Amino acid sequence: MSGQHGASYPSVPSEEDVDSAATTLRASASSSKAQSLDGGLRREDGVGADIELEGWNGGGGRKRVSGGRGGEEDAEDTADDGDEAVGHENEHLLHSLDSTLDPILPLPPPPDKPRPVSWSSLPSKGQLAILTLSRLSEPLTQTSLQSYMFYQLKSFHAPSQPPPTDSTVAQQAGILAAAFTGAQMLTAVLWGRLADDERVGRKKVILIGLLGSAIGSLGFGFSRSFAMAVVWRAVGGMLNGNIGVMRTLISEVVREKKYQSRAFLLLPMTFNIGVIIGPILGGLLADPVGSHPGWFGAEYQGWLARWPYALPNVVNAGFLVCSAMGVVFGLEETLEGLRGRMDWGLRVSGWVARRVFRRKTTGTGYEALAVGDGEEEGDIELVGASTLERNKITPPHRPTTTRRKLPFRRIWTPTVCFTLLAHGLLAMHVGSFNSLWFIFLSTPRYTPNSTNNDHNSTTLHLPPNYTPHPPFTFTGGLALPPPSIGTALAILGVIGITLQLLLYPPLSFHLGTIPSYRLSLLLFPLSYTLTPFLAILPSSAPAPAPASGFLVWTGITALLFVQTLARTFALPATAILVNNSSPHPSVLGTVHGIAQTVSSATRTVGPVVAGWAYGVGLERGVVGLAWWGLAGVAVVGAVAGRWVREGSGWEVFLEGEEEEEREAVERGKG
Repeated sequence: MSGQHGASYPSVPSEEDVDSAATTLRASASSSKAQSLDGGLRREDGVGADIELEGWNGGGGRKRVSGGRGGEEDAEDTADDGDEAVGHENEHLLHSLDSTLDPILPLPPPPDKPRPVSWSSLPSKGQLAILTLSRLSEPLTQTSLQSYMFYQLKSFHAPSQPPPTDSTVAQQAGILAAAFTGAQMLTAVLWGRLADDERVGRKKVILIGLLGSAIGSLGFGFSRSFAMAVVWRAVGGMLNGNIGVMRTLISEVVREKKYQSRAFLLLPMTFNIGVIIGPILGGLLADPVGSHPGWFGAEYQGWLARWPYALPNVVNAGFLVCSAMGVVFGLEETLEGLRGRMDWGLRVSGWVARRVFRRKTTGTGYEALAVGDGEEEGDIELVGASTLERNKITPPHRPTTTRRKLPFRRIWTPTVCFTLLAHGLLAMHVGSFNSLWFIFLSTPRYTPNSTNNDHNSTTLHLPPNYTPHPPFTFTGGLALPPPSIGTALAILGVIGITLQLLLYPPLSFHLGTIPSYRLSLLLFPLSYTLTPFLAILPSSAPAPAPASGFLVWTGITALLFVQTLARTFALPATAILVNNSSPHPSVLGTVHGIAQTVSSATRTVGPVVAGWAYGVGLERGVVGLAWWGLAGVAVVGAVAGRWVREGSGWEVFLEGEEEEEREAVERGKG
């Protein structure tokens, strides 16, 4: 047989070698290498050299070789010498084939595609719930006053004097907004530094912010003059640096990036819930004596008559105090140096849980580490902070052997600077929209064939011989009363919460943070450009009555859909980008404080300038002046967004930290 092929064969392979070769060859019978074998090795008698081995017995047992014209012939070993020679020939042939073929291993399974994160998989749900409720109480306060602020400002005048003009009220509304944000601008960095200080920490800063907002809300509700209202708004802003600290807490509670898009969505989503409840609450509770005289009687002279706009602020202060109690008794400190220290609020709540609700507590012995919802065993990143402390486990990706802090001068990396620039411009035009929107809804409608100068709160004050010439020269608002303003503002929240629950998670997952952020910035100029045209939509009620009808409310809803769609993607993305731009974990709270300072500064300047431009536009009969200027700012913000990139959260390493990080990762893998 060897003479027929004209080849010499090496020694007989071992049993293990043949077994491997047989397995490899059979597994690859239809592969390209098997096909090349079929065409490359031919017997002289025309029989193909395709070989299929059913099994191998090292002791010379039964073997099956199929080949030749379709592979239909079988060869059976016998005990005679001739058949043994054939068997040895097959062994040599198999070894020769094995030496020419590389082992063909099975391909690894394709990697699983990343799946969108669900709400139920978020870690530390209890801590996130407390932060969400704390955040909810603040927009309740901020948005409820928008439904009646126009009329409260109109009431700030002596009985013998006429009420202030609409342009004056627009400017005063901008000043009130600036008083709050300006005070925040001056103190936000301070609160951020205190949140990073082990003598204070995150929890105390949030507690002070909630109680400070309650004090400012009460003072504003009982104000009797514009100056007093400005002072109390400034007090509320000065004592409130919570939004930056809350974002810091979320980033420390939810460390893994794949969960951040959902976790950071909680704050704007909660804001939209407040936007739904707050304006409706404010519109219903404002001036209850004037709105429902039959409930109180003509002789009523109590505190609700003396301070007609105090009741919604009293209710808001109650919400804030309840949120503060939740922080005291439920929120855990996340600052590294304060974790595990005695917290009397948590101890009291634990004692109540044991004694009142009869919840079992664990002993002092060792116990297995519980795996929460959405957590996998061995995934320390997803274990809550309290669980880590209880089990004395430190996340491997954050070395904690030393507690060094990045100097303030080294914070200003290009990533931080570009992110803060885009963040400030976004805050400017969004804050200006919030300030102008309820003023525009409250502004009297333009009445044709009238002087529009009756010096009261139901008519405009226009230049002599004024004639509108659309699409640019026209004026007036919608003249909506507080309950209708509350409804219009609530539409903003309803659309926002719907988009955030149904549209944002899948699109943000597929597009990514940066693309969705940049695309959303393009929608703001469109919404600002179209806003003033609501004043000239056909209404079912003639002026000066409040605008109403299908077209009016359809236009309001469509406009707010565009505005809210832009906010739904821009605001959570901005929070993530600011958080990840931090150059070092030790200054995370400081970076959020700086970001809040920047946003407060732009939200201070923006509403003041926008209110002034809106007043000038009303005096000249061009109500769109402020809105179109706002669209120009939004265009600049969209351009600035092209420079923003997503950081890692740790770009600057102090001396020795890279080695510590590497060792910690190796220990975690071990």
